[in-house]
Amino acid sequence: MLFAADYPLLNIFWTMILFFFWIAWIWILVGIVADVFRRHDASGWVKAMWLFVLIFVPFFGVLAYMIVNGHGMAERHAAQAAASRSEFAGYVQSVAGSNGAAGEIEKAKALLDSGAITQAEFDTLKAKALA
Repeated sequence: MLFAADYPLLNIFWTMILFFFWIAWIWILVGIVADVFRRHDASGWVKAMWLFVLIFVPFFGVLAYMIVNGHGMAERHAAQAAASRSEFAGYVQSVAGSNGAAGEIEKAKALLDSGAITQAEFDTLKAKALA
């Protein structure tokens, strides 16, 4: 029977290091598989070949993919992050609406300057915006 006292401290440390690297390798593998499916510049056969290599020779496959496609992988990730950021900014702007009272008064002033409304209508819109 194995007791906790029979497992030395350095073995615990070594086990933790191995576990960390195993989790990190799985994280990289999942990222590579996601990148393979996300690529638009590769055909279905190329994607199938990479998946075959990643499944049957995983350590070599991960290293080979990182060497061959590492730069493109970083560019695709950066482009996706930028697109996601701009989509979020657009959503926030659409939800936030106008700039409040100042935005309403600015729009009314533009209408007044263009001659679309009279001074009395501008004063009414300004009073509504400030109320």
